[in-house]
Order: sequence, then C-alpha cells, then structure tokens
Amino acid sequence: MSRERESKNCRVCGRVITWRKKWARDWDQVRYCSKACRQSGLRDEDQALEVAIVTLLTERAAGATICPSEAARRVAPDEATWRPLMERTRMAARRLHTVGRLEILQRGRPVDPSRAKGPVRLRLVK
Repeated sequence: MSRERESKNCRVCGRVITWRKKWARDWDQVRYCSKACRQSGLRDEDQALEVAIVTLLTERAAGATICPSEAARRVAPDEATWRPLMERTRMAARRLHTVGRLEILQRGRPVDPSRAKGPVRLRLVK
C-alpha cells in the first residue's frame, strides 16, 4: 500500500485520519485528527466508558446490543452528568471498534463509525 493511501485512527475520538500531502514528511507522527482532540487527550472517564461498554455487553446474551447512553449512565448515574458524556461515549465506542472489539450498528447493520450520524447501537464482535 502506498503512503498516500494509508489512513489511521485518531487516538482520542477514533475517527479515520486520511493521509494528506502536507503531512508527507511527518505522517508517522500524526496521532490526532484535530487540534481539539490533541488538546483534550484521553481522560480517566474515557477508560471508564470503554470498560462500561464492554461490561454491559458481556453481561448480555451473545449478539445483544446496547445504546451508548447505557454506558454513559453507568459511569455517571444522574442525568445532569451522563448527558454531557454522550460524545465521549461514542468516541470510546469508535476506539473499541478500531481495535476490533466492537461493531457499531444502525438499523441492525454495521456502519462506518467515522461517518455514522444519528442513533447507533453497539455490539461485541462475534
């Protein structure tokens, strides 16, 4: 595969970073998709969200799905604190998808997590 066609995933949000010509000299050092991801970094709650997602799914029957909000509620039980975690929960799901542990579904079919808009469900990879 040529250098121009490679892509990688952001370490924070899990979105695909597509190769750009301006990064030709330092492509190996590109780790984040944006300045916002670089500045926010990974937090303790991000790890907690990943653990919550995997735990919820392993507690369910094989092939069962969860809504990302269930993981956010497990990490922050009251409504004022779990709602702001929703985007970080989706980020955690994309990171788990990147390492091959999770599928992200819409209408029961796997979707590209970098392009998914609207409600999604999460399922462990079979």
